[in-house]
Amino acid sequence: MNILKDEKGQGAAEYILLFGGVIVIAIVAISIYTSYFKGQTTINSETDMGNVRANMTSKLPQT
Repeated sequence: MNILKDEKGQGAAEYILLFGGVIVIAIVAISIYTSYFKGQTTINSETDMGNVRANMTSKLPQT
């Protein structure tokens, strides 16, 4: 019955699942942003950054 109480491998399996999930998310993010910054999509990073800067400056409190 010691086999049923042995939980040493459980932590390792959880870490493997956790790191596997992080790796999958990283690969998806890299593939999305690679095409984004290469300009292969209709989305333009320069235009987006300009829009963000314009919105941030317009939302600043006027003194």
